[in-house]
Amino acid sequence: MLELTNISKTFNPGTVNEKTAISHLNFKLEDGDFVTIVGSNGAGKSTLFNAIAGSFYVDEGSIYLDGKNFTYLPEYKRAKVIGRLFQDPLKGTAPHMTIEENLSLAYLRTAKRGFAAFSTVSKQEKEMFRAHLALLGMHLEDRMKHPVGLLSGGQRQALTLLMATIVTPKLLLLDEHTAALDPGTAEKVLELTRSIVSERKISCMMVTHNMHQALDLGNRTLMMSDGSIVLDLKGEERKGLTVEDLLRKFRQKANKALDNDRILLSSLETE
Repeated sequence: MLELTNISKTFNPGTVNEKTAISHLNFKLEDGDFVTIVGSNGAGKSTLFNAIAGSFYVDEGSIYLDGKNFTYLPEYKRAKVIGRLFQDPLKGTAPHMTIEENLSLAYLRTAKRGFAAFSTVSKQEKEMFRAHLALLGMHLEDRMKHPVGLLSGGQRQALTLLMATIVTPKLLLLDEHTAALDPGTAEKVLELTRSIVSERKISCMMVTHNMHQALDLGNRTLMMSDGSIVLDLKGEERKGLTVEDLLRKFRQKANKALDNDRILLSSLETE
């Protein structure tokens, strides 16, 4: 349902700061795939997400989502069908607006009814917001009139997850969305993610620095290096792999060891 064909992106071309972030990358995501992505700093993970989401246009190649050419579609139009969470819990919400107002904006941006810019949500839809908030288990359904800026990082990230999926997206992009949270809150947000993606059968791509998550979550694992995908593991090839196996395969394919300290430290963690 997502097809990237020979996409490349170079920043600051022709200058001393020229940097090729993605180089002739090809990738196909099947409908319902949940892909985890691992790589060193500068491997191109966030750049890949930015290319898919439309934060910039790629220099060459094409991007198709659900059979539609998205290569030169503006970011705001892609946002109607692509949900996205960032590492920073402060992104993705408007702090001075209430929880209800944030959910209304997210819903009207993606809901297929009328011209959203001049629409309002009904009482029935507000009750639907309350029901969805209750599923988070954070008692936010009782704080719908409170400004989002008063919430903790974990509460804001859980709310952002709900906003990104209040209308089921065709694709969900998660860019280390639990990395800035404390371990307990991170696990709760991760479990919410797993539940929502599974129940809605959402096609999902998740960048993570945790090697155990990379193998435990979803049905497919990618490893990136220097703007390219060097490993694409799924099915029987992925089943039963250990973190040590994954690090060894990366060394073999990339001709170098993984040098991300956070990833390497996570590989030492016990299950």
